[in-house]
Amino acid sequence: MPKSVTLLIGVHAHQPVGNFPEVMEDAHQRCYKPFLETVYQYPEFRFALHSSGWLLEWLMTHKPEDMALLRKMAERGQVEFFGAGDMEPVLAVIPYRDRMSQLAAMSDRLEQYFLQRPQGAWLTERVWEATVVPALADSGIRYVMVDDYHFLCSGSPRETLNGYHTTEEDGRRLDLFPISEALRYRLPFAPAHEAVAYIESLADDTGHSAAIYFDDIEKFGIWPETYHWVYEKHWLKDFIEGVLASRVIQSAHFHDYHREAPSRGVVYLPTVSYSEMGEWTLPAAAARRYAELVHAAQHEGVLERDRPFIRGGIWKNFLTRYPEANWAHKRMLGLSARLAALPEALLRQDLVELLHEAQANDAYWHGLFGGIYLPHLRRAVWHAMLQLERRLDALQTRPASASGDLDLDGIDEVFMSSLALQAVLRPDKDAALIELSSYPLAQNFGDTLKRYEEHYHHKAASGQAREHDGEGIASAHDVVRFKHEIKPEDLTPDSRSRGLFVESWTDYESKRPVEYSSSVVQGGAALCMGQAGETRVAKIYTVKDNKLSVALKAVGQGRLSSRLNLAIPCCDGPAGRYVVNGGIPGGFGQSFTWTDLKELALEDHYLGGAIHLASNLPARVKVQPHMTVSQSEAGFEKIMQAVELTFTWEVEGPTEIQVDLEVVPLKAG
Repeated sequence: MPKSVTLLIGVHAHQPVGNFPEVMEDAHQRCYKPFLETVYQYPEFRFALHSSGWLLEWLMTHKPEDMALLRKMAERGQVEFFGAGDMEPVLAVIPYRDRMSQLAAMSDRLEQYFLQRPQGAWLTERVWEATVVPALADSGIRYVMVDDYHFLCSGSPRETLNGYHTTEEDGRRLDLFPISEALRYRLPFAPAHEAVAYIESLADDTGHSAAIYFDDIEKFGIWPETYHWVYEKHWLKDFIEGVLASRVIQSAHFHDYHREAPSRGVVYLPTVSYSEMGEWTLPAAAARRYAELVHAAQHEGVLERDRPFIRGGIWKNFLTRYPEANWAHKRMLGLSARLAALPEALLRQDLVELLHEAQANDAYWHGLFGGIYLPHLRRAVWHAMLQLERRLDALQTRPASASGDLDLDGIDEVFMSSLALQAVLRPDKDAALIELSSYPLAQNFGDTLKRYEEHYHHKAASGQAREHDGEGIASAHDVVRFKHEIKPEDLTPDSRSRGLFVESWTDYESKRPVEYSSSVVQGGAALCMGQAGETRVAKIYTVKDNKLSVALKAVGQGRLSSRLNLAIPCCDGPAGRYVVNGGIPGGFGQSFTWTDLKELALEDHYLGGAIHLASNLPARVKVQPHMTVSQSEAGFEKIMQAVELTFTWEVEGPTEIQVDLEVVPLKAG
């Protein structure tokens, strides 16, 4: 037989649930629209497409003309649609029942829009665990995409990775296509003729050799420099024409190749994602050590051979790295269990859809893009959870107070709730609130993020940008850029909680934290007993209607401070402002200090709500934005996570302080 190679190419389109409209519009103009318009011109060019359900719904609603093009390509057999979890969850971290409903929702959506029920599925972030096989197979999925790196980690020879393999779990079969890392780094970054020549080099005379590519469509226009490169300099056009003109490359669909070519044999893969994820998911110190091992192997010239065995962490490590992600994840699992326990007569589709949105992956982790560092992504998850919880409470009431170790950290959290408000206390040494949720506003004001040490901060600390040299363009993985000026103090990790009501005591000797040693719940109130040196402090939390009351009792001579971090949706945008003594001094992105203050308000006109704070004793109040530093495709950036307020009272002998925090809607106009 003459030499040939089958090109199996697919793209994955995704935008996080809750992303900004202007970001969606920009992504469409720079990527989705020109990509579809380009491939439409070449009916013989076969490709696969996966779009997350939320993005697909947005495109159907806002860009019907481009979706009409996609329908035409579906009708003429040019595009194969891939399924997945509808709202792009990591399947490995949700229950089997939710995997099934997410997969069914996506398949139903594709069948409704394009008259195709998918045979293949995209795995979010290519996170592989064997536990996902039964749900995929039970949902009618016959094959999924993973990286060739997954196979190499199991010891598979690289020369066998030009076709699909077969695995099984609990009696179910699933076939696995290995995505070529070499192609991932060439498309679209290498010149088009070089990419085509590389694909041609994979041809053999077996008739079954495949060049397999499936990666983010956003690399074709949204990543830095790619719009100019892919469309204005015609990279995509030149690549497609090169493929179609080739005498050895055959453009085909995955389902055709899967039907006609035999499996390369059985394989069992370890729990793994793509290689970069192994570094991202590690704590900073471990990630540095991992990078040292990679660099040492590179220096010795054995990296290509040994990298599958220099493996980092797994995706679930993000839930240990970021307690904020773990808390959201365990709250989501709790709501999933409540929903599953509903009598069938009470089950409604809107409840299932809210749970699916709460399982969207983006807000639970962080890599090259902002992820958990982006407040609007976390807010979208909490917004869905709180709407779901409110509706579940209307169907089946729950106690006003409860306790239990929901997040598996060895400490029983205390839940205090009304119809309007829920406060969750973590009774550790800070005895702070880790959640303060308003049900009418569907907003968790405790949804902030600590300042963590990240393994990439050493690049930011150097303050030196690094660009790309050579032909083609650089991957965002390889370039160092800065969106904001980063100072050393911006990179200092937090030593204490970023929750609400974290106390410190200052006397003539020093400033020290108030450390709480015991907490009890009595009559719906939570009482916490603490001490700072010889000074004793008691703290009592109560919730009634839309008001949280916090009583502080101190015995000593000095100053007692309490710090609150409040997650406000507009952050440092123009819709948020302080109201003090009837005036508006400024917005949440500014810093202020007021003395002898007993009341202030924080108004968020984007949210349509306000927080009123009142103290029975006058206090010195300092406010400032809480910022973190993270990386994204565009470079290092500072992001406002919360409004940080610190109340300080003078204490002389026994003193009783009460702070009332009330969440109210803003009046229209």
